[in-house]
Amino acid sequence: MICRFCTEVALLVQKISNRFNIAELSSMQAEPQPEATNEEQYLEEEEDGKDTIQIRLQNIVATVNLGCQLDLDKITQTARNAEYNPKRFQAVIMRIREPRTTALIFGSGKMIVTGAKSLEDSTNAAKKYTAIIQKVGFPARFNDFKVQNMTATCDVGFPIRLEGFIYAHSANATYEPELFPGLVYRMADPKVVLLIFVSGKVVVTGAKTAEALGMAIENIFDHLLEFRKKNLVVSST
Repeated sequence: MICRFCTEVALLVQKISNRFNIAELSSMQAEPQPEATNEEQYLEEEEDGKDTIQIRLQNIVATVNLGCQLDLDKITQTARNAEYNPKRFQAVIMRIREPRTTALIFGSGKMIVTGAKSLEDSTNAAKKYTAIIQKVGFPARFNDFKVQNMTATCDVGFPIRLEGFIYAHSANATYEPELFPGLVYRMADPKVVLLIFVSGKVVVTGAKTAEALGMAIENIFDHLLEFRKKNLVVSST
């Protein structure tokens, strides 16, 4: 039940601090990828000698059990960068700059941490939030840290005929361009959801490990290649 709840919360947090623009993903012109930094984790997939695909983590949603009941009003009054409006949402929203993340802290002692772009940052952020709660005066403990969702993006390097793809994979995919520019593909193994754009950019969400992200791209790549858009060459006469 916590997993389903985390998914709903993740959607809320994305509205609070959206980290990437769907309009950019759907653009036909591929953007150059920046070099990796300590705050970003890159995964690589090679497919039969083709150019390397870089899979960049965009967000990790993780949960922690602080092991005690919390007075949310006291946390808001004492801690910095904390917001609490029980009429809107039954959790304290807390943010830190390093690593740049957001935490949702519930009176039950459950905590959700989102916004990290690496597992290390997610873990460190969760520990920092736990320490803040301890300083407020609660016997909080860093227990049961679990990754509930990983979201990543990549560019397969070629445009895709989404109309043809949906015709061949209608059992697992939906495509309604008048409502959303991306094709939604639900993969059974690993159990993830992929948003596929005509530009060749792909968003993968629902994974709980980096291995699952890589496997998802590996599994979908040949299907995408089958519907690669060909460059038209017009001869002058």
